[in-house]
Amino acid sequence: MDPEQQQKWKGKAVEILAGPKAEQVWPFLEDFFGLNKWFPTLTTCLPVEGISGQPGCVRYCAGFKTPVNNGDEVVNWTKQKLLSIDHTVLTFSYSIIEGNVGFNSYIATVKVVPKEDGCNIEWGYEVEPVEGWTLGDLDTFISSGLQVMAKRMEEALHAQI
Repeated sequence: MDPEQQQKWKGKAVEILAGPKAEQVWPFLEDFFGLNKWFPTLTTCLPVEGISGQPGCVRYCAGFKTPVNNGDEVVNWTKQKLLSIDHTVLTFSYSIIEGNVGFNSYIATVKVVPKEDGCNIEWGYEVEPVEGWTLGDLDTFISSGLQVMAKRMEEALHAQI
């Protein structure tokens, strides 16, 4: 197989939130077992082990659609393990440890970056090439999911005012 095909795919999505401060957005993201409140089409996010927000905890996520489902009625699912979290720099990393979507050696780092007029949410990731996907499919999946998440978070903050 071509050596470039063997290299891990890497990417990063960034969503700009004008207005909301990083310290307002961070609590939404640090709730590791609450991803279903924000990520589109994710119907289930349940604790499997540990305490939310503590390294080593595991969540079960299911119900999300991917660009390669092609209308199939497959229920996509993953188990995700929190690897690290740093409340001072508003970042955490997690890996997919099991699932049916073909994400092998997937590791993501999510970070909230303070800006003068709001904040950015950055979602960086790397994964072994995924059968049936292109890197563009994965980029679209992550970036469109992050875009909806940011909009939902902005709406939640606006509703608190």
